[in-house]
Amino acid sequence: MSMMLAFAAFAATQAHGPAHAAPPPPPAAPGCTAEHAAMGHCTMAPPAPSACTAEHAAMGHCTMPAAPAPAPDPHAGHAMPEPAAAGTALPVGSAPPPPAPPADYADRAWGSAAMAASRAALRRDHGGGRFSQLMINLAEYQAQRGRDGYRWAAEGWFGGDINRLVVKTEGEGGFGGGVDHAEGQLLYSRAIDPYFNLQAGARQDFARGRGRSYATIGVEGLAPYWFEVEAALFLSDRGDLFARLGGSYDQRITQRLILQPRAELNLSAQAVPKSDVGAGLSDVDLGLRLRYEVVREWAPYVGLSWHRKAGATARLARAAGEDVSATSVVFGVRAWF
Repeated sequence: MSMMLAFAAFAATQAHGPAHAAPPPPPAAPGCTAEHAAMGHCTMAPPAPSACTAEHAAMGHCTMPAAPAPAPDPHAGHAMPEPAAAGTALPVGSAPPPPAPPADYADRAWGSAAMAASRAALRRDHGGGRFSQLMINLAEYQAQRGRDGYRWAAEGWFGGDINRLVVKTEGEGGFGGGVDHAEGQLLYSRAIDPYFNLQAGARQDFARGRGRSYATIGVEGLAPYWFEVEAALFLSDRGDLFARLGGSYDQRITQRLILQPRAELNLSAQAVPKSDVGAGLSDVDLGLRLRYEVVREWAPYVGLSWHRKAGATARLARAAGEDVSATSVVFGVRAWF
């Protein structure tokens, strides 16, 4: 009996090994997944060094290969030049702008002399165009006490950005009494800066019994804060010198509704009794007109106009039994083509 028990114990030891020995781990399998490895069915193969990621390295599954040493910089020790400032990177100040680079690439193949005609044609087509405009600033009916009347002021020009031919006309009169005053000007206009034009030419008056010719020189343009201004000197064929100052301002109430105050002063360097004009300030004309631009080229308006003779001219008018001032309600249209 004892022999049988000893034999059984020896057989068990040979089959299962010592009681304290752990079973060997299963072999690594290429297709082993994380789930099978957790159940002890297989052992996951460690990833190749090239496939090792930062996540696997953090979990201890693999070791990331060391980063290669950076290549030596051939420019080490040599300071790179800073790029030249250009465009909006220029420093703040009042220094003149840098010159524009010449567009002379075609000269390398054809020569500058051969390209001169082509450049002149290009400037003429794109920068030297000819344009025209007809502006009717005033075309109105004046309702006033005693006698209703009318008034006009218009200007047309033809030319380019620098040189233009300008024609101006203005006048007024009363219904049933003919034209009281009318004039026309033929002027050469040249731009002296982006906002002002210098003008010179001739003026002709067509008033009843007072037709006269003048040489004229003046300036007109857009002053700061968008004031339209005009100043002119007139030298008559009899040696009389006159001056005129005028200005207007467009106050936009809406995009189409515009209130325009307007002023004009006439002065004389000497008395001209035949024209009923005294020396100094001869007359003042003030107006306030509210227009509505149905379209930009067509704007009916309504307003008030006040005209007064001043100084020695007013005394001559009183001596002749004429009124020195008049206030009118005006209805008209402003248009341009």
